[in-house]
Amino acid sequence: MNNHFRDEQTAALYRQRIQEEVKQVRLEKLALRSRPYKPGRFERTMFNFANWMISTGKQLRKRYEVPVASCNKPHYKGFAH
Repeated sequence: MNNHFRDEQTAALYRQRIQEEVKQVRLEKLALRSRPYKPGRFERTMFNFANWMISTGKQLRKRYEVPVASCNKPHYKGFAH
């Protein structure tokens, strides 16, 4: 009978420790989600590369599409070359 009581106490202690660990893990996950985003080298490089591609595309559109819009030939609908 005494062994049974000790087993119950031990099981209760294990349950309590597991619950505390689960609570700690949840708090750590919450802390990780709430910290500010700091991009690494790869993310910064890709962001800058994407912005460069966008600005280059805008420059190319100005260079090639605007002359076509002002072309005097109404049947010509291609890019200016």
